[in-house]
Amino acid sequence: MNVKRTKLSNQTVFTLVEMAIVLVIIGLILGAVSIGKDLQRNASYQKVSQSFIQGWALAYQSYFNRVNLVVADNPLAPTLMVNQNLGEVCGGSTTTLYSYFDAAGVRMPAGRAEGSEDKYVNLDSNGNPQQIDICFDNVPWSVDGLTAGSYMLRNKNVMVIKGLTPDLARLLDNSVDGIADARFGFFRENTRANITANGNSLVWSKTNNQEFANASISGRDESQVPVLTAYYLMPE
Repeated sequence: MNVKRTKLSNQTVFTLVEMAIVLVIIGLILGAVSIGKDLQRNASYQKVSQSFIQGWALAYQSYFNRVNLVVADNPLAPTLMVNQNLGEVCGGSTTTLYSYFDAAGVRMPAGRAEGSEDKYVNLDSNGNPQQIDICFDNVPWSVDGLTAGSYMLRNKNVMVIKGLTPDLARLLDNSVDGIADARFGFFRENTRANITANGNSLVWSKTNNQEFANASISGRDESQVPVLTAYYLMPE
């Protein structure tokens, strides 16, 4: 009887150890999957930054070098302002962004398809598709004023980037300016690019914990996250 009890006791201990090993393995697998998802999303964001956003910045500069005009300016009376400060120029295949670059023979980033080079579909942190749209515009831009600590507005040519998820907006801001600041630098949130009140830096106005339909409440895991619009200052 004593032998049988010893065998049963040994068998029970062995099973608990085995279960502990299995749980550890499961934990490692889940951790690897989570890290893999983060790495995949970060690689996707880097592709958006380098191939799409910077691709359009290079296309803008190439257009200026080839035509000696900013996009949609008046060749008979150049203003050096995108669309002569009459509003943003966006995508499409007729008399819009595509037509200007195509007529000048400027290569555009791949985008979604022929004629939709200004659009790019990316997955947000919940795995839902979000479309990024590119436009160009001439907008009021906060610059240093005449005295220290003061600011004034001056019109600047910018790339308008619509449909950015908050984490992607911060990544792009950090890659352009070296710091995520929605108010200062070459990369700003559209609603904060023209603030002249004081010298305080500002964070981006939305986070991935909010949801698309109502950015004031917490989003669920399956919800689309909110999107932002950014201005990327183009060279003069």
